[in-house]
Amino acid sequence: MGESVMELGVEELVNTGLTVAEANELYSVLKNIVSLSPTDPSLIWRHLVTRKALKPSFPHSLHQLLYYSVYHSHNASASLPLYWFPSLYVCLFTTTSYCLSPLFSSALFTLLILLSSLFRDQSKRTNLGRLMETHGPKLLGPSYKDPISSFPLFHNFSVQHPQLYWPLVLKELSVSFVEPPKCILDTSDPSKHGGTWLPGSVLNIADCCLQPSSHPYKSDDSVAIVWRDEGFDDSRVNQISLKQLRHQVMLVAKAIDATFSKGDAIAIDMQMTANAVIIYLAIVLAGCAVVSIADSFAPKEIASRLRVSKAKGIFTQDFIARGGKKFPLYSRVIEAATCKVIVLPVMGDDVGVQLREQDLSWKGFLSSANRTQNPRSDHYSPSYQSVDTVTNILFSSGTTGDPKAIPWTQLAPIRSAADGWAAIDIQPGDVYCWPTNLGWVIGPTVLYHCFLTGATLALYHGSPQGRDFGKFVQDAGVTILGTVPSLVKAWKSTQCMEGLDWTKIKTFCSSGETSNVDDDLWLSSRAYYSPIIELCGGTELASSYIAGSPLQPQAFGAFSTASMTTGFVIFDENGVPYPDDVACVGEVGLFPLSLGASDRLLNADHEKVYFKGMPIYKGKVLRRHGDIIKRTVDGYIIVQGRADDTMNLGGIKTSSVEIERVCDGADECLLETAAVGVATANRGPEQLVIFVVLKKGYNSNAETLKMKFTKAIQSNLNPLFKVSLVKIVPEFPRTSSNKILRRIMRDQMKHELSVQSRL
Repeated sequence: MGESVMELGVEELVNTGLTVAEANELYSVLKNIVSLSPTDPSLIWRHLVTRKALKPSFPHSLHQLLYYSVYHSHNASASLPLYWFPSLYVCLFTTTSYCLSPLFSSALFTLLILLSSLFRDQSKRTNLGRLMETHGPKLLGPSYKDPISSFPLFHNFSVQHPQLYWPLVLKELSVSFVEPPKCILDTSDPSKHGGTWLPGSVLNIADCCLQPSSHPYKSDDSVAIVWRDEGFDDSRVNQISLKQLRHQVMLVAKAIDATFSKGDAIAIDMQMTANAVIIYLAIVLAGCAVVSIADSFAPKEIASRLRVSKAKGIFTQDFIARGGKKFPLYSRVIEAATCKVIVLPVMGDDVGVQLREQDLSWKGFLSSANRTQNPRSDHYSPSYQSVDTVTNILFSSGTTGDPKAIPWTQLAPIRSAADGWAAIDIQPGDVYCWPTNLGWVIGPTVLYHCFLTGATLALYHGSPQGRDFGKFVQDAGVTILGTVPSLVKAWKSTQCMEGLDWTKIKTFCSSGETSNVDDDLWLSSRAYYSPIIELCGGTELASSYIAGSPLQPQAFGAFSTASMTTGFVIFDENGVPYPDDVACVGEVGLFPLSLGASDRLLNADHEKVYFKGMPIYKGKVLRRHGDIIKRTVDGYIIVQGRADDTMNLGGIKTSSVEIERVCDGADECLLETAAVGVATANRGPEQLVIFVVLKKGYNSNAETLKMKFTKAIQSNLNPLFKVSLVKIVPEFPRTSSNKILRRIMRDQMKHELSVQSRL
């Protein structure tokens, strides 16, 4: 791929796997485009994408060849290669065959673009663009031009004047207050760094999810959830309307009322199925708090979360069904839980396990509602509560001791949905799928993204690793698909999605770990280069702090903006902020005023964790997030890793110390171990590298230790973790006070892996 796009010929295109006819047609189009703008690679790529010259059915090697050839001479230190561009128009004619014809002149192309703009304006049809067109002239005055060129101004306005921005956005969401807020933000209490948001307001956020509304439009007949069970991949997609969903949630809420008390913490440890979503909403509707637990956790991790949250009950399944196999889940839960367990069958009507005396089958649990209320009645009175009432207890993904227990109040779903509305552009009628679990922050996030914006939630009851999941995405008509980079890498490497039609997808999303540029190239090409909106945040923020935007050009694996109303600075080792317009690398500090961000932890000192020792900026103490980020000369953001010795493995933040504790006992030959996470040169997910010092007189080899470490880590911490490399060294680099310098080892491995990738 060392050639410039100017040097490509038909032969090179055929060598990627195109037929001679396809290669000749594409070459003619390419030659025409290059003649329009021979010195501007971004414009060449933009024309290729706009004309839909690069079909999803073309081999990935062809997409690679053209992308890397177009940006052959690109200076990465100056700016990032762009692959997607917002537009003030949508060319209504790009799907027709003559756009690919060599007779399709640049003058005709320009004329059709101008004609298209009379019919449809892309940027102004986005949620944020529509809001800006309506309110921008008043809020920004004569400075307002259009949604694209005025986006930086409007973002800055949202940071400087959140009291004016939030009332506009609240009207766009399905948020209905029983008691309206006294104001948007109260900053009178100096002890509250983040202020008090929507004080005095009362609502039930689950009830907001379940009620029809005219704006955003969602009727009782609108489709709330679509799903398919693994193993039924040729069957029609199941669906449930908003009215049917509300009825089901009310039935479960009545049974919760009969079994638990208001305010109780009730856990969910099961796959993210339609039933799991119903249970989640029912717990919140009944005035209780959901305790989110991932279905991959070992009994020890389940037990710690139940203990910290003081859960009074837990919903789970008898088994997890994946790949035609059944994996026990109830047995793991009862090993950890002393509270009441309600068990759902993974298949059929009967639970396929022997229950403990105090536990209930799903049928037995629902029958409890008969004792107090008419189960056929559609009437149920939600528990309306203050906006700062805890409705969900989530946990940091770290594994060092007890994970931080982060309570979500009713503010968190509002913030989460608002950011999805603005950054992902979720609209009524969208079908939104993100394979995840309610135990991770993205699970509740996607739930609220859909139900507070009027979109349809799409769930696949099975593994997202294979073609069956991709077929569900096709058959369900998914328009927004969320991913994590490791999942995309698996799809690409196995080629399991070949031949499927994903062209209805208007937007991809990615979060959890650093994206790989080439993997993202493959993903975006599946839908004629739809944008991949990168999101980076945290459970404690209820959303992302940096993201992509449908109103800005996008670069693979990078973030184009801070989230709406979010401000941050990058500071050096001395806590001195860099100027906002300077390219730099440093730790990020967040502005403290952020609706939905945590103001408490159940088992840790919130002030110490997020504010102690942070720099003061413009009279405010910055909020700690812990990321090291790089800002490029053109203002894009790339996450470089964690400021402490925490690594990110498959989207789970994990402590080096905890991994080392497990590895130290894996073999008697070990004197000490040091674990580091190393990002690859092309910005892929972090690899887990274990450095080892052997005891004097002992011998071992790296491959043997790698297998032992992986087994120990998967058994004791998380079955999703794996060791990528073991390096045996005579000693570790240390400070004068004998602390291990993992940063030095991390940099060493980063250099070695970079050298290897060039060989």
